[in-house]
Amino acid sequence: MSLRPILVYGDPRLEAPNDPVEDFGDRLQSLVAELFESARRAPGLGLAAPQIGVNLRLAVIDLSVGREEGAGIVLANPTVVRSQGRQQLEEGCLSFPGLFTTIARPTALTVRAQDEGGRWRELAADGLLAQAVCHEIDHLDGVLLVHHLRGVKRQLFLRRVSRMRKLGVWAATP
Repeated sequence: MSLRPILVYGDPRLEAPNDPVEDFGDRLQSLVAELFESARRAPGLGLAAPQIGVNLRLAVIDLSVGREEGAGIVLANPTVVRSQGRQQLEEGCLSFPGLFTTIARPTALTVRAQDEGGRWRELAADGLLAQAVCHEIDHLDGVLLVHHLRGVKRQLFLRRVSRMRKLGVWAATP
């Protein structure tokens, strides 16, 4: 299995439309394994296919970051069917390495998605899992952290992005 570089903000593939997953064969199984491994090595709690340059509606989440066997969740073609509450949470993103900001997320939600075998299921999530699910679905919709910010908060965040680039800190991660 090969690790793919994680794209950073500014790469147009992060905001491009993503096609639905239709083929759940061997190629998808390999892609799912690459996503889990790339997320674990980054390290991150999840990773969406667009973040490695594959514009499919596919994401993985593993809150254990690879420490617990079977803890991984595959979300193919996900949609949020219910959400409740609102909370302000600090959030980072592998496509914005080293940067964090506070954004609003639901306190709980239910998502309908297909697993790596194409079987539909519903997943109820709250807390950190709900935050991770929302974050990954945002990627599948071409929505990045910066899109949640407005006004001065957005300007300051983009200034930090610019500073990180000038320092040479940002590059796609292997």
